[in-house]
Amino acid sequence: MTRTVYVNGEYLPETEAKISIFDRGFLMADAVYEVTSVLGGKLIDFEGHAVRLERSLSELEMKAPCTKEELLEIHRKLVELNGIDEGLVYLQVTRGSAGDRDFVFPPEDTVPGLVLFTQNKPGLADSPAAKKGAKVISIEDIRWGRRDIKTTQLLYPSMGKMMAKKAGADDAWMIEDGHVTEGTSNNAYFVKDGVIVTRPLSNDILHGITRKAVLRMAAEAQLKIEERLFTIDEAKEADEAFTTSASAFVMPVVEIDGVALGDGTPGPIAKRLREIYLEESVKTAI
Repeated sequence: MTRTVYVNGEYLPETEAKISIFDRGFLMADAVYEVTSVLGGKLIDFEGHAVRLERSLSELEMKAPCTKEELLEIHRKLVELNGIDEGLVYLQVTRGSAGDRDFVFPPEDTVPGLVLFTQNKPGLADSPAAKKGAKVISIEDIRWGRRDIKTTQLLYPSMGKMMAKKAGADDAWMIEDGHVTEGTSNNAYFVKDGVIVTRPLSNDILHGITRKAVLRMAAEAQLKIEERLFTIDEAKEADEAFTTSASAFVMPVVEIDGVALGDGTPGPIAKRLREIYLEESVKTAI
């Protein structure tokens, strides 16, 4: 079945979708994005993603292509048109095209680009990977300094995923100045003696929408949380670990750099937080 996608105001078969070769998202990664999960045909944490999108656009002095209400309507229509029960909606906003390549931003009246498409992911919530747990390796973090802006500059995270794959692992945690920043596409946590430890918010990491929700739910469950810098060696000595992201929710981590955590299976806190997050998110989905 051919997907219907959204490109600059039009719903089109994916085989007919086109953008200008001069679009700055294509030429310079001058673009931001969001990924919203769909469970039961409804959007998970849409409001949080919309708010973060507004922040990313503001930080880059980029115009919004439409209102939040219009964006919600586009999401819902694509979910309906493509029959998505469990899956993802990818959204990308670019600075548009001035008709040629130039490092200088295009004129202020340049129309921003807006592209959305769905990905069908049956079994997204009941993931076999979450039951098994993920193995991660550590790599140097050499990305730019504004990771709090969700840009499409994803070459190094993609390379990190491939480094992990070549090492027989599932993902990589990045290290800067001796401390873990985050995973290639997720926020990182470990648990020691019942305490959840994760890096505090700053320009160094993405302000995860799932991160915010999971930490709130953990606090409501009266779990102790420490937001502080931590080393990879600390994480290796943890009782358990996990990551959070919009597409994988809460993913247990069972091994770091070849060192098994606990008994090498998903830990109880990670499993419980995944259950709580999915239960609450489905209730509030729109």
